[in-house]
Amino acid sequence: MRQNSKKIALIGLIAALYAALTLTFGFISYGPIQFRIAEVMTLLPLLGSEYIIALTLGCFLANIIGPYGVPDIVFGTLATFISVYLVYITGKYMKDKKGHVLIASLWPTIVNAIIIGGMLNVFAGFPLALSILQVGFGQFVVITILGVPLFKIVNEKYSKMLKNLFS
Repeated sequence: MRQNSKKIALIGLIAALYAALTLTFGFISYGPIQFRIAEVMTLLPLLGSEYIIALTLGCFLANIIGPYGVPDIVFGTLATFISVYLVYITGKYMKDKKGHVLIASLWPTIVNAIIIGGMLNVFAGFPLALSILQVGFGQFVVITILGVPLFKIVNEKYSKMLKNLFS
């Protein structure tokens, strides 16, 4: 029972952190070129499946308040769910292979570029190809260029502490 309580608390904490970061940096979190700082956390499912729920919920909460309304609530949340699920699967099946973190970091870029780029085209009238490139660029910068090194540093230095804290 205690283990479940800790997982629920962790899910709530990560979801709140994702939403808070997205909303705090709202001026760069939404739009065709978005640098959603909270997206650095999309690599967390490499550590466990509970982060799939946490990040999906955090994205849902951030998109409720975001400027694109229902389309972003539906498609943005769906894009996050698919992305973090693919990150989890990559970690599960490639964990012992060199470069698995880098490969996992590409899923959110690809998925969000297609889904969010398409959403911006259909619902906001932005050109499709340009939207895909712009969303993909923002995702790549935040997740692969910033997130991968950050994930590796945090995982190396603090993984034992975090496991003890939540186990």
